[in-house]
Amino acid sequence: MIEFHLDERSGVSPYQQIVQQVRNALRLGMLQVGDRLPTVKEVVGQLAINPNTVLKAYRELEHEGLVSAKQGVGTFVTQTLADTSLAAHGPLRQDLRRWLTKARRAGLDDESIEALFLATFRTAAQEEIA
Repeated sequence: MIEFHLDERSGVSPYQQIVQQVRNALRLGMLQVGDRLPTVKEVVGQLAINPNTVLKAYRELEHEGLVSAKQGVGTFVTQTLADTSLAAHGPLRQDLRRWLTKARRAGLDDESIEALFLATFRTAAQEEIA
Protein backbone atom coordinates (compact mmCIF):
# COMPACT_ATOMS: atom_id res chain seq x y z
CA MET A 1 0.00 0.00 0.00
CA ILE A 2 1.18 3.50 -0.78
CA GLU A 3 2.29 5.77 2.04
CA PHE A 4 1.88 9.48 1.39
CA HIS A 5 4.40 12.16 2.33
CA LEU A 6 3.82 15.91 2.16
CA ASP A 7 6.47 18.54 1.49
CA GLU A 8 5.29 21.81 2.99
CA ARG A 9 8.12 23.69 1.28
CA SER A 10 7.19 22.55 -2.24
CA GLY A 11 4.58 25.21 -2.91
CA VAL A 12 2.28 22.44 -4.19
CA SER A 13 -1.04 22.00 -2.40
CA PRO A 14 -1.39 18.86 -0.24
CA TYR A 15 -4.20 17.42 -2.39
CA GLN A 16 -2.08 17.85 -5.54
CA GLN A 17 0.86 16.16 -3.82
CA ILE A 18 -1.35 13.16 -3.02
CA VAL A 19 -2.62 13.01 -6.61
CA GLN A 20 0.93 13.22 -7.97
CA GLN A 21 2.19 10.52 -5.62
CA VAL A 22 -0.55 8.15 -6.76
CA ARG A 23 0.19 8.92 -10.42
CA ASN A 24 3.91 8.33 -9.85
CA ALA A 25 3.22 5.04 -8.04
CA LEU A 26 1.07 3.97 -11.00
CA ARG A 27 3.80 4.92 -13.49
CA LEU A 28 6.46 3.04 -11.54
CA GLY A 29 4.36 -0.07 -11.09
CA MET A 30 4.22 0.38 -7.32
CA LEU A 31 0.42 0.35 -7.49
CA GLN A 32 -1.45 -2.20 -9.58
CA VAL A 33 -5.04 -2.50 -10.73
CA GLY A 34 -7.06 -3.76 -7.76
CA ASP A 35 -4.80 -2.30 -5.07
CA ARG A 36 -6.58 -0.36 -2.34
CA LEU A 37 -5.52 3.17 -1.48
CA PRO A 38 -5.35 4.07 2.21
CA THR A 39 -8.69 5.15 3.62
CA VAL A 40 -9.31 8.84 4.16
CA LYS A 41 -9.16 8.18 7.91
CA GLU A 42 -5.76 6.46 7.55
CA VAL A 43 -4.31 9.34 5.50
CA VAL A 44 -5.70 11.95 7.88
CA GLY A 45 -4.17 10.08 10.81
CA GLN A 46 -0.81 9.74 9.07
CA LEU A 47 -0.51 13.27 7.69
CA ALA A 48 -2.67 15.27 10.10
CA ILE A 49 -4.55 17.00 7.28
CA ASN A 50 -8.17 17.84 6.63
CA PRO A 51 -10.27 14.90 5.40
CA ASN A 52 -11.65 17.11 2.61
CA THR A 53 -8.11 17.42 1.23
CA VAL A 54 -7.84 13.65 0.84
CA LEU A 55 -11.37 13.41 -0.55
CA LYS A 56 -10.56 16.09 -3.14
CA ALA A 57 -7.44 14.17 -4.24
CA TYR A 58 -9.32 10.87 -4.46
CA ARG A 59 -12.17 12.52 -6.40
CA GLU A 60 -9.69 13.93 -8.92
CA LEU A 61 -8.09 10.51 -9.35
CA GLU A 62 -11.54 8.98 -9.77
CA HIS A 63 -12.48 11.64 -12.34
CA GLU A 64 -9.33 10.69 -14.29
CA GLY A 65 -10.43 7.05 -14.24
CA LEU A 66 -7.44 5.92 -12.21
CA VAL A 67 -9.35 4.81 -9.10
CA SER A 68 -12.87 3.85 -8.12
CA ALA A 69 -14.49 4.37 -4.73
CA LYS A 70 -16.67 1.59 -3.37
CA GLN A 71 -18.92 2.79 -0.56
CA GLY A 72 -17.94 1.23 2.74
CA VAL A 73 -15.12 -0.80 1.17
CA GLY A 74 -12.46 1.66 0.00
CA THR A 75 -10.87 3.26 -3.03
CA PHE A 76 -9.25 0.92 -5.52
CA VAL A 77 -6.90 1.34 -8.47
CA THR A 78 -8.72 0.76 -11.76
CA GLN A 79 -6.00 1.71 -14.25
CA THR A 80 -2.23 1.69 -14.37
CA LEU A 81 0.07 4.26 -15.97
CA ALA A 82 3.02 1.86 -16.27
CA ASP A 83 4.15 1.12 -19.80
CA THR A 84 6.62 -1.18 -21.53
CA SER A 85 9.54 0.93 -20.28
CA LEU A 86 8.93 -0.39 -16.75
CA ALA A 87 11.57 -3.11 -17.31
CA ALA A 88 14.22 -0.39 -17.78
CA HIS A 89 13.49 1.19 -14.41
CA GLY A 90 15.69 -1.16 -12.36
CA PRO A 91 19.00 -0.40 -14.12
CA LEU A 92 18.13 3.29 -14.38
CA ARG A 93 17.33 3.40 -10.66
CA GLN A 94 20.73 1.86 -9.90
CA ASP A 95 22.46 4.46 -12.06
CA LEU A 96 20.53 7.21 -10.35
CA ARG A 97 21.46 5.88 -6.89
CA ARG A 98 25.13 5.93 -7.88
CA TRP A 99 24.73 9.51 -9.11
CA LEU A 100 23.03 10.50 -5.84
CA THR A 101 25.89 8.99 -3.86
CA LYS A 102 28.38 11.01 -5.93
CA ALA A 103 26.34 14.18 -5.42
CA ARG A 104 26.27 13.67 -1.64
CA ARG A 105 30.00 12.94 -1.56
CA ALA A 106 30.49 16.21 -3.44
CA GLY A 107 28.77 17.96 -0.53
CA LEU A 108 25.34 18.63 -2.03
CA ASP A 109 22.34 18.57 0.30
CA ASP A 110 18.92 17.28 -0.75
CA GLU A 111 17.68 20.67 -1.95
CA SER A 112 20.82 21.24 -4.03
CA ILE A 113 20.56 17.76 -5.54
CA GLU A 114 16.93 18.35 -6.44
CA ALA A 115 17.70 21.78 -7.93
CA LEU A 116 20.58 20.37 -10.00
CA PHE A 117 18.49 17.47 -11.24
CA LEU A 118 15.49 19.64 -12.17
CA ALA A 119 17.64 22.26 -13.92
CA THR A 120 19.46 19.57 -15.89
CA PHE A 121 16.20 17.76 -16.70
CA ARG A 122 14.57 20.95 -17.98
CA THR A 123 17.62 21.95 -20.03
CA ALA A 124 17.80 18.50 -21.62
CA ALA A 125 14.08 18.58 -22.40
CA GLN A 126 14.40 21.99 -24.06
CA GLU A 127 17.39 20.80 -26.11
CA GLU A 128 15.38 17.78 -27.32
CA ILE A 129 12.58 20.09 -28.47
CA ALA A 130 14.92 22.38 -30.37
